[in-house]
Amino acid sequence: MAAEPQKLPQLTGSSSDEDEMMRRLVLETHAPNGREIDVKPLIHFIEDIFHRAAPDIPGILHGTQVQVDASDDKALPKMLENLSYTINKISSEISYSWYNCSGGGDPLETTVAICKILSSYSWDAKVVLALAAFSVNYGEFWLVAQLYSTNPLGKRLAILKQFHILKDDKTLKQKFEALTNLIKAMLDVTRSIVEFKELLSQSITPDSPILVTATVHIPVAVFWTIRSILSCALQIMAFIDMSQDFFSWDVAIWANKVNDIHSNLKQQLILCNQYIADKTYIERYVTLARLFETIHLDNTKILKALICGKEDPVPLFDGSTKTRASIDVLRRKNVLLFISDLELSLDELYLLEQMFAEARSNPARLESQYEVVWLPVLDRSTPWNDTKRRQFEALQQQMPWYSVYELDPAAIRYIKEMWHFNKKTLLVVLDPLGRVVNPNAIHMMWIWGSLAFPFTSTREKALWKEESWRIELLVDAIDPLLLTWIIEGKYICLYGGEDMEWVRKFTLTLRSVAQAANIQLEMLYMGKSNSREKVLKNNRAIVAEKLSHVLTDPTLIWYFWARLERMWYSKAQHEKSVENDAIMQEVTTMLSFDGSGEGWAVISKGSAEMARANGDTILPALYEFDKWGEKVREIGFVPALNQYLSDYRRLNPHHCYRLILPETGSIPERLICAECGRAMEKEKLSNSRDKVLKNNRAIVAEKLSHVLTDPTLIWYFWARLERMWYSKAQHEKSVENDAIMQEVTTMLSFDGSGEGWAVISKGSAEMARANGDTILPALYEFDKWGEKVREIGFVPALNQYLSDYRRLNPHHCYRLILPETGSIPERLICAECGRTMEKEKLVMYRCCTD
Repeated sequence: MAAEPQKLPQLTGSSSDEDEMMRRLVLETHAPNGREIDVKPLIHFIEDIFHRAAPDIPGILHGTQVQVDASDDKALPKMLENLSYTINKISSEISYSWYNCSGGGDPLETTVAICKILSSYSWDAKVVLALAAFSVNYGEFWLVAQLYSTNPLGKRLAILKQFHILKDDKTLKQKFEALTNLIKAMLDVTRSIVEFKELLSQSITPDSPILVTATVHIPVAVFWTIRSILSCALQIMAFIDMSQDFFSWDVAIWANKVNDIHSNLKQQLILCNQYIADKTYIERYVTLARLFETIHLDNTKILKALICGKEDPVPLFDGSTKTRASIDVLRRKNVLLFISDLELSLDELYLLEQMFAEARSNPARLESQYEVVWLPVLDRSTPWNDTKRRQFEALQQQMPWYSVYELDPAAIRYIKEMWHFNKKTLLVVLDPLGRVVNPNAIHMMWIWGSLAFPFTSTREKALWKEESWRIELLVDAIDPLLLTWIIEGKYICLYGGEDMEWVRKFTLTLRSVAQAANIQLEMLYMGKSNSREKVLKNNRAIVAEKLSHVLTDPTLIWYFWARLERMWYSKAQHEKSVENDAIMQEVTTMLSFDGSGEGWAVISKGSAEMARANGDTILPALYEFDKWGEKVREIGFVPALNQYLSDYRRLNPHHCYRLILPETGSIPERLICAECGRAMEKEKLSNSRDKVLKNNRAIVAEKLSHVLTDPTLIWYFWARLERMWYSKAQHEKSVENDAIMQEVTTMLSFDGSGEGWAVISKGSAEMARANGDTILPALYEFDKWGEKVREIGFVPALNQYLSDYRRLNPHHCYRLILPETGSIPERLICAECGRTMEKEKLVMYRCCTD
């Protein structure tokens, strides 16, 4: 007759009370002698035993064989010499419990007995040694089971021990799974306890409140793990003695209990690790700040603190050899820290590459004695996916200098707080002693190239002191023709703007004036900084009509304006302003010309003589050449023009144009207008009120179309569209998932571009819209889609043609400008092409708007 099934004590609902009682019980047996044992090799060995004992049991170690290091194999024998007695003694207790508990004995007594055997060991050693002892019993059981069918000795031992498990019995599968789930849970708890022990070797002390709170749970975890080992032992006995009907769900209860303990320990570990990470982060930041305030013998210590957050011996990637390198390659050298995010302007990168290549082509020169290191400031708040990884690797492979794989968060904080990094590229210069000698040399490098070496703030001030506003400073070596014209003593006119009609009038008029004044004049079109497609279109027309010279490479036009912007920031960095600096006044004027979108011109001869004016001033002055032509023979063309322009500005009220700058670094609330001397207020965006009113008058006079005579209505139209955008954004709508948002974004981008646009509709349902570069060619080619009008209607036919046109013709997507109020996303999707639109903060100054 089968014996009554042996039931384990059920876990009560008041588990916290029970846990507290068990904690006190195990603490009474705890008397550590201070001996430290490295239990990790033993854990790996135990895991290997469990896997080899039952490799086919579902769930055991996730079905993955544990790799035991060769070093573990060497360390274990010596370790076990001192531990084997304890392990064997516990193993005997476990074996005894098989029979004691099955006969009505109390597993609690055995648990306490094992705790007493382990009283002199630390908590991590207790649980590992107990698990090691169980692995001996478990391994012996499975060794006999595995040898039963192939080894006579194994078969006889199995018969003597009555191992009925040796037969293939599918009914035991549930019990096998329950047993292995409990073993896995015990291993998880054991690893967590060992992790707690390892925390003590990090930036955390045993008396840290967070560790004290966490370790309160460890005695309970040790107790219940040992108690669960006895549960496993009883399950194995049930495999051996089929009369002991020990059900698998009893083991499942213990597995749930131990899993709960593991979850709790894991949560405590997360809190402790976060505490350590925060503490380490603060310590690294403070250390970094202190190092930059300390005098050193060389730059090694500072660079290690800044770059080697993870103590990597080779933290650098050498772009020239595509190999890893140590910090020693930078020892006692001038180091330029090139700081950016992944959204780096390729034009900007190309320019720095050119300067670096020039330095490397003449390595013996004093100006070449520097190294560049790219410090990528990556936004880890967004997921690090394959796209970002490929983007990072592509940039790293492109750079010929050194780069870093990943910056420590403390270093990123320092860069943002102390060096004011905010998306725009920085070039921080460290001298051979590691001192910051220029917080941002990117501006001076753009302006003077290698002449700026050693790129210190002192050198920057000295270079500006030597400079004057002259054509060579304005144009640099942007085109070899310019230098030739300067040497030949010719008059040079640089001009720009988007309006092709104005370009025609200006160039033809100036050429006529030059002939009348009997001067040799060359003209060069400089376009506009942010209207690439429009400028290229103008270039083609200027060349075809032989109006002037052009810069065929659009990158050179971008460089011209970007370099002027760098001049402005370089001056502002040294607290120069329009009131106290003549060059700053001229640079501000040039940038305001670009910001206006109107025509402009600079006329010079040699280095000293220069005249400049916007389109509304220079063209009337040329038309009235007969009023100042006599002066040309007396004082020269440029002085005479300057004198006339001065009188013209004094007599004719003018509209000062806007100055737009990226919002980086320190931007003053007010500037002084270089034209009228009045204060320019800083704003986020500007409406071209005067220009629109002027256009209104022309449209009415020429009877071209209806107009809104009240300018407030025009403002209301665009402001209302803007409110629609914010209302949608407030409800987390985007171009990707909302049709109205797509159309509103497109309309606002039309306005931001400054280009032409049109919306054509009939009734409520039919609408077509396009920018000027698309709608006009479509109308010119009406003969290609006119037949469709009769079939499907004018607007559908136009929409169909526009869709085909956009697909076949690459286009330039325009910018979207919004006031910075409320929540503005970092990126939008372009409604035209579906690509990402990057957010760029712009600051606009304007005056004289009434």
